[in-house]
Amino acid sequence: MFPIHRNRRLRTTDAMRALVRETVLTPNDFMFPMFIAEGQNVEIPIPSMPGIFRRSVDLTVKEVKELWSLGVKAVNIYVKVSDNLKDNTGKEAWNPDGLMQQAIKAIKDVVPGMVVMPDVALDPYSIYGHDGIVENGEILNDPTVDALTRMSLSHADAGADFVAPSDMMDGRVLAIRKALEENGHHNVGIMSYSAKYASSFYGPFRDALDSAPGFGDKKTYQMDYANRIEAIKEALHDVEEGADIVMVKPGIAYLDIVREVKNSVNVPVSVYQVSGEYAMVKAAAEKGWLDHDRIMLEQLHCIKRAGADIISTYFAKEAAILLNK
Repeated sequence: MFPIHRNRRLRTTDAMRALVRETVLTPNDFMFPMFIAEGQNVEIPIPSMPGIFRRSVDLTVKEVKELWSLGVKAVNIYVKVSDNLKDNTGKEAWNPDGLMQQAIKAIKDVVPGMVVMPDVALDPYSIYGHDGIVENGEILNDPTVDALTRMSLSHADAGADFVAPSDMMDGRVLAIRKALEENGHHNVGIMSYSAKYASSFYGPFRDALDSAPGFGDKKTYQMDYANRIEAIKEALHDVEEGADIVMVKPGIAYLDIVREVKNSVNVPVSVYQVSGEYAMVKAAAEKGWLDHDRIMLEQLHCIKRAGADIISTYFAKEAAILLNK
């Protein structure tokens, strides 16, 4: 007897494997998270994220131009604001002359085609390091939603293409969508962090923005990592409220959630390959335990294969350079 189906026929050469490859990765799939610092000509390395920096607006714009030349078409931006601008209201977040607003305008002036998605959450502006307004140790939902709405409007006024609420407050997508429509920002989209888990993979990110919670943790608003059905519910609610894109965060450890969400919604799905996932690959490669470039591309392919339409990743620039070769 001989095998009727010899599946290895489709794996015989590089050309054959490329011909039948199901998942194709390109720089168009990437969004690059960027950290903005105050000042001029400022570039501060983030020790726990090798190759990633906090940059002032002028240097951020230079980096955005290079990303665009590599085919990366979207950036997700975060700001590191001075401690003296932090309070429990988040009012600096909607300052029309604030650091985030300056960064949005500068990027759109120099690279108008770049899709700019500023982060919408209060933790960089909070004296408590939480994503919302705090009262008696509780993170208040509805007052926070009001603040996030004002923040989103200021981003839209500055020229953002999308706003990206990452706070996980209930009802914020509907409130933001309503405010954008009422203020003439019909074409400004919402990428909602719909299934954002209370994960330990975020550690290096909090180093980048000095935004670790000053008390407790974020488990009363971010999702329990033991839950799956809840992620689908959150994503469906956000789509009903007007989200144009829904996000799953983190990435590699949550690919089952990515697939579940992709199968449940009719909008693009974004995945955030977060700082801890990035740092683990960097650290293992530095030790010589893993092949950096191969692992990087394998993980990115796996995220896309699971159902991601957009991958927000700190590897975006490195991966784009390799893919362009």
